[in-house]
Amino acid sequence: MSAYAPLLAALVALLAGLTIGKAWERYKLRDGKWIDRRRARESPHYILGLNFLVANQIDLAIEELSRAASLDADALEVHMILGNLYREKGQVGKAITVHQGLLQRAGLSRLEHAYVLLCLGLDYKRGGFVERAHEAFTEVLRLDAKNEYALVNLQKLQEEQHQWLEAYDTRQRLAALADGNTRPRNQAILAFLENEIGLEALRRTDYAEAARRFAAAIDLDPRAVPAYLNLGDVRVAEGNERDAAAIWEKVVEIAPDRAYLAFDRLEALAVRTANPERFTRLCRRLIEENSQDWRARLALSRHLTARGRPAEALDLLFAALVQNPHALSIHQAIWRSLGALHHPQTLVNRYSELTEHAVFYLDPHVCVRCRYRSTELLWQCPHCHDWNTFVEERIAPAQDTNEVEV
Repeated sequence: MSAYAPLLAALVALLAGLTIGKAWERYKLRDGKWIDRRRARESPHYILGLNFLVANQIDLAIEELSRAASLDADALEVHMILGNLYREKGQVGKAITVHQGLLQRAGLSRLEHAYVLLCLGLDYKRGGFVERAHEAFTEVLRLDAKNEYALVNLQKLQEEQHQWLEAYDTRQRLAALADGNTRPRNQAILAFLENEIGLEALRRTDYAEAARRFAAAIDLDPRAVPAYLNLGDVRVAEGNERDAAAIWEKVVEIAPDRAYLAFDRLEALAVRTANPERFTRLCRRLIEENSQDWRARLALSRHLTARGRPAEALDLLFAALVQNPHALSIHQAIWRSLGALHHPQTLVNRYSELTEHAVFYLDPHVCVRCRYRSTELLWQCPHCHDWNTFVEERIAPAQDTNEVEV
């Protein structure tokens, strides 16, 4: 029996340690009283509050969580959630009051302090108190240098204030914390920030710095379309139109779906250098490579109309209309071409047939993250502030309702 005594003693000590550890995890001594940390979380009000939160019933969630919080004033987690819900409901003043109150508590751990500060920073950001939000996120990072939420929100604040250099540095810190799977996304965001820094240099007519920044953006992300466009603009300003044309034509190669963004620049350059056929060849090549490219047809039609060839332009526009019958820009171009041809009845009739079921719109674009809508392509969403999230929203081609199967 004595041989098993040490083993038995060790087992008893282990069980005692586990018991004490669980008790310490659950209970906390405050003002001479032991507080049950799990009392609020085990309340039916807490469970109901979370259920309502998941169902996006914010008012009911606030009501139940308030009851849970009243059972235990020390339930930090419940009070933090409650403050966040006030913020989401737009009651920023209440949210700030709740989170400021939590910060006054004695005995907060470093991590708890950091997360309450993060919530307070989000309150300030929502309320438009930019400087206070900046200070809060900075303090969070002092307490927890790897807090990605604080870094993300700090970057967004810097972007909103057009502090592009600071935002770039913050994104680099985020990239250093991220795993390899997110590297392309971080590189793309850094490229957009480099592009913004380059635009500031371009506005100062510091062409060398602007070109360096745009080139750096392209190195970070070869599909950084705005950097190509802006770098070409710098080359034109420097009098190097040959390089500008090569840079803009690169957009056609690396991002054919964004090629139309370079059309006006390329056409103007082709006309200015007395080589209009260069633009014609480019558009026809794009049409051959993608029969659904209505923008290339539209651009070429405008080019031909300007050169006194409205009949050829109209053929291209009718073909574009088949691919995208709802784009207002195509219809406007068709009427200009028809006007130049003095409205031949057969062509007017053909146009009427093609547009019988069309619904006109201004080429809408939508953010894939927050569904914000815009009539133009934006590189950064004004609502969620994310980068390169807009796609063109296409309505299905018009159909003959008699042919649709029921």
